[in-house]
Amino acid sequence: MTTPGGKRTRREFFRLLGCGVVLLPFHAHSQQSGRMRRAGVLMNIASDDPQGRLGVAAFQEALQLSGWSETNLRIDIQWGTNDLDRQRKNAAQLAALAPEVILASGTVSVLAIQHVAKAIPVVFVRVADPLGAGLVDNLAQPGGTVTGFMLFEYSLSGKWLELLKEVAPRVTRVAVLRDAQNPAGMAQFGVIQATSRMVGVEVIPVSDRNVDELQRAIGSFAQSPKGGLIATATATSSVHHDAIVKLAERYKLPAVYADRLDGALISYGPDRVHQFRLAAGYVGRILKGERPGRLPVQAPTKYELVVNLRTAKALGLSVPPSLLARADQVIE
Repeated sequence: MTTPGGKRTRREFFRLLGCGVVLLPFHAHSQQSGRMRRAGVLMNIASDDPQGRLGVAAFQEALQLSGWSETNLRIDIQWGTNDLDRQRKNAAQLAALAPEVILASGTVSVLAIQHVAKAIPVVFVRVADPLGAGLVDNLAQPGGTVTGFMLFEYSLSGKWLELLKEVAPRVTRVAVLRDAQNPAGMAQFGVIQATSRMVGVEVIPVSDRNVDELQRAIGSFAQSPKGGLIATATATSSVHHDAIVKLAERYKLPAVYADRLDGALISYGPDRVHQFRLAAGYVGRILKGERPGRLPVQAPTKYELVVNLRTAKALGLSVPPSLLARADQVIE
């Protein structure tokens, strides 16, 4: 971005994100004039997380394009962790500012808001199982004050194991990183376990809640040959993604990730940043008077397959041409 014409620089914009408050730049075609409106964002990750910052930036941009400006909308942001007690404190601080609607990232964030302020409308992103978590009564007609965008459908989980076998056919043992305290983590492991019987692979669950535990478990797992790794789509895996990629590299484990990460051999999952753009549309509609309970929960329609040839080479793997042909991006 450039400064002429009153636009903020990219550096200034991200400085504002880090401070927890974003004032949207003026948009000449704003359809919302008059009193100042207020919205909130509750993130379940730290403010220095690159994907999180990209998501918030995409949310801001989408709101700007739909006509919300600094003259009519103020957004307050709370960055946090995937800890429910911490998120309840952040949610309470956000609720005290009286937002008319809150964008919540992750199941823990939605539960935290509902604990402190059930009446505030919530639009969620990065939630794997809104029905199982009790956030909504029905996907088509959520009811209540919560709606949003599902992270993915559980059937996707089996695809990670299929991709791992495709790129590393000699793998016979797979460590599956999942959060045993998260119903979504257990459900993903269940699908992977069912798929493992069809492809002849043994799967071993590994908790991803603590880095020290991860290091010990993966180090022990890697002592036996023909091992691979899957990092499922849980908030704890996202928090520890750098450590997980480094462990896979250290122990020469072919790995497939739900998140798009630097150095990952293969990542396959929904476009998470795009979910924030879609959520901006729901937030805008709620600000205009629509009820969240009448806005259907949506599953992702856009998935990305990324293959890293540099990582494959370091592992001594030859990526099949058929896999490269299906990839949305190939890193060379």
